[in-house]
Amino acid sequence: MFNSRILIIEDDAFLGEKVSQLLESKGCFTEVYRDGEQGLLAALKSSFDLILLDIMLPSINGLKVLSLLRKERQTPVMMLTALGAEEDRIKGLSFGADDYLPKPFNFTEMSLRVDALLRRTLQNTPSKNVLTLEDDFLSLTRMDHQVTYQSHAIDLTPIQFKLLWLLVENKSSTLSKAYLSQSALGKPHNQYDRSLDMHISRIRKKLVSVGMPSEHITTVHGKGYCYR
Repeated sequence: MFNSRILIIEDDAFLGEKVSQLLESKGCFTEVYRDGEQGLLAALKSSFDLILLDIMLPSINGLKVLSLLRKERQTPVMMLTALGAEEDRIKGLSFGADDYLPKPFNFTEMSLRVDALLRRTLQNTPSKNVLTLEDDFLSLTRMDHQVTYQSHAIDLTPIQFKLLWLLVENKSSTLSKAYLSQSALGKPHNQYDRSLDMHISRIRKKLVSVGMPSEHITTVHGKGYCYR
């Protein structure tokens, strides 16, 4: 489950936030949408390892979201269905859902089901070994941790390199502090620990010193950081 990117499309704000917090505590990166149309656009725009999809949604319902999604993507989907809604579960599976979880559900069971589905998916997905990332004038090379911007070399520490790589790799997506802290610093995020913020600040200053606009790495208040 660690490092997985999970999209949650759930109109219950409390439930969506609770699920997001649980998954991020296990090292996942999550995005949460409460509207079917917005959730579908997010699913088509970015790459996710798993989608948790409620059926009863504003705008367009979860079954329609799944039907439209399957025309473009084969992202694993776990449907969240009302207890006893057997017809919805059958439709969801026929439309291409990979699993379903009836509400109300136990969060421990949900976590185990998510982990099992991710493991099955990873076993059937070729591993990616990207060695370089490029975005306009910025270039990162994983092998020697080399970073250049407009041909200017930028000296980053290993942790700073990991952070920048994650941000560029997930361009235009907001990465939570919990995800970045666990992935790059190797420890859970603590709201009283400012080390992650200091690393991001130093990365930004080094990039700005060679000509990159400061707004390329933005702070998303209450959520995390984003490379645009």
